[in-house]
Amino acid sequence: MKLHEFQAKEMLGRFGVPVPSGRVATSPAEARAAAEALGGRVVVKAQIHAGGRGKGGGVKLCDDPPAAEAAAGAMLGKPLVTHQTGPEGRVVQRVLVEEARSIERELYLGLLVDREARQVVLMASSEGGVEIEQVAAERPEAILKEWIDPVVGFMPYQANRLADGLGLDKAQTGALRKLGVKLYEAFLGCDASLVEINPLVVSEGGLLALDAKVNLDDNGLFRHGELAELRDRAEEDPRESRANDLDLSYVGLEGGIGCMVNGAGLAMATMDLVKLEGAEPANFLDVGGGITAERVAEAFRIILDDPRVEAILVNIFGGIVRCDVIAEGIVQATHDRGVEVPLVARLDGTNVDEGRRILDESALDITYAEDFADSASKVVAAIGGAR
Repeated sequence: MKLHEFQAKEMLGRFGVPVPSGRVATSPAEARAAAEALGGRVVVKAQIHAGGRGKGGGVKLCDDPPAAEAAAGAMLGKPLVTHQTGPEGRVVQRVLVEEARSIERELYLGLLVDREARQVVLMASSEGGVEIEQVAAERPEAILKEWIDPVVGFMPYQANRLADGLGLDKAQTGALRKLGVKLYEAFLGCDASLVEINPLVVSEGGLLALDAKVNLDDNGLFRHGELAELRDRAEEDPRESRANDLDLSYVGLEGGIGCMVNGAGLAMATMDLVKLEGAEPANFLDVGGGITAERVAEAFRIILDDPRVEAILVNIFGGIVRCDVIAEGIVQATHDRGVEVPLVARLDGTNVDEGRRILDESALDITYAEDFADSASKVVAAIGGAR
C-alpha cells in the first residue's frame, strides 16, 4: 500500500525524522491560508502516487500566498502526467503546501528488503534529487549500501561509513547516525516494504527529509488499523481495489488475455506462456486455496468487466482448489450475462471430471486445452494470433 508524501512525512515525523512544516490543501483558498500560516514563501506539491512530479509541473516554488493559491488552482482537479502515470495522468485531489527551506546539498537515503541477503538494506547516494534507478543503471558505484543485522539494528559505525562516502562533516555525520536509527525504527514499526527520502537535504547544517516515499506491506496492515485507513482508493487501479476487498491476489496489466489461475507460480508461468505465444496478459490472478464458488464468481466478473480483455484463459491444476468449485463459480458469474469473448479452459487434478461436467452442462462456449502449453496456444489463436 502506497502512502502520499504528506502521509509518509507525518508517519516518519512521529518517529523523530526531521521533515519540513507543511499543510494539506484541497482548494486554492486553503493553499493560500496554509502559505500565510507557514510564513509566505512555500512549495506547493501535487499529491499523487507517482514520481517525477516536478518534471510534470506538479511542484512549484511560490514566493507569497497569492502565488501559492494560483499554483494550487493550476493543479487541483486536473490530471498530472509524469513518466510513471502513463499518458492519461492522475487527477490531483490535494496539494501539500510546505515551508521553503534552503538547500546546500541533495542526497538520497532509502531502506528496503534485500530478499537475497534476507536483511533490510540502507542505501545512500550523494546524487540525490534524481531518479535513483537511473543512478543505479549508469553509476552503480555511486550507491552506498549497509545491510542491517536484525539482532543489533543500525549501528553507528555503519552511519560513519556512509557519511564518509557521502562527504559529510562531523555534525552531519552525527545527524545521519540518529536519522538512520529513526528510519529503521519506522521501517520495522510500520511494516514497511520501502522507505525512501529523495532528496535528503543538507539544510542549515542539519539533515532534512525534503521528500518521502513509503510503501507498506499489505500483509502487515492488520496490525496497523490507523495506517490501513490511509489507503487512497482513488489512486489505485479499480480492478485491484475490487480484488483486494475479496482477498484475491490480483494485479492489473495492459494486455488482452485475462487469466484465472490457482497458485502464484502457475499464474506466473501462465503469463510467461501467453507472452511466449506473442500476446500480453491482462492480469495476474491467483485465486488461492480455500476459495468458494462465490469468490470465484467475483474473480471471474473482474476479468469480464475489464474492457481490455479480448479472451480469457482459465488454467487450473486442482489441489486445494477443486475443479468443480472453479466451474461452479464461472457458471455463477456468467449466469445472467454470458461471455462475449473466447474462453479457453485447462482443468486438471481434483474433481476434474465433475468440473468439466458442470461446464459442459452450462450454455458457455468453451474451448478445452489438453495441457499447459496448449492452453496458451489456443487462447492466443482465439484472438487472431500474436499482437
